[in-house]
Amino acid sequence: MSDRFDTGMTVRRSVLGDAHVDRADEQATDFDRPFQDLITNSAWGTVWASDGISRRERSMLTLALLAAMGNWEEIPMHIRATARTGASPRDVQEAFQHVAIYCGVPKANHALKIAKQTYAEMQEEESR
Repeated sequence: MSDRFDTGMTVRRSVLGDAHVDRADEQATDFDRPFQDLITNSAWGTVWASDGISRRERSMLTLALLAAMGNWEEIPMHIRATARTGASPRDVQEAFQHVAIYCGVPKANHALKIAKQTYAEMQEEESR
């Protein structure tokens, strides 16, 4: 493995948590392992590993972009990651308000619904 892969795995675990990364790794097959390697190298080992902006800011950008593009299934994972990136619920609200103005109210509204549900699940999990 490359240094970039190792860095990517460290960053990925830091942002998403060991349990999530372990599950993804356990579920990987020969068919999708190259994709897992690609995102570990590129997304996590390059983009998320950059110190150009903070992880909090990167988290907000990622959530806004996911909402703007309608990538709903990725939003809960990145809402959960805010517990480790430092992006607060208020930060997420602000990011989705930008989505409403620049990309459309329905997309922001749906993203807020998903975030609200995910925050509720996180709170329930903490209280167990």
